[in-house]
Amino acid sequence: QVQLVESGGGSVQAGGSLRLSCAASGRTFSSYAMGWFRQAPGKEREFVAHISRSGRSTALVGSVKGRFTISRDNAKNTMYLQMNSLKPEDSAVYYCAATQRSVESIFAHEYDYWGQGTQVTVSS
Repeated sequence: QVQLVESGGGSVQAGGSLRLSCAASGRTFSSYAMGWFRQAPGKEREFVAHISRSGRSTALVGSVKGRFTISRDNAKNTMYLQMNSLKPEDSAVYYCAATQRSVESIFAHEYDYWGQGTQVTVSS
């Protein structure tokens, strides 16, 4: 199995930037497709982005396209989420997740391992 730890969250003003990191330990990081999800108070957990095992294939939810970038460094066992032009509606707890499936997924239930989450707060 793999253990995931997120970092990089914080409080920023609208228009600001943050870079989230997800550090993995345990089994070979490159054998997992990875994803970022977020959950705001009173809302369901939602898909934000995913990335293939090699890092060559990525996808983002429409509301963050052009502002967020997902990437990974398999040599460092780390995945990233670069968030630019942040908006108050981006405020949430952000989670990274790993799936043993051969392809990435937008569905939370298809991920096998989760981090503890990191809080992102964007003020207007």
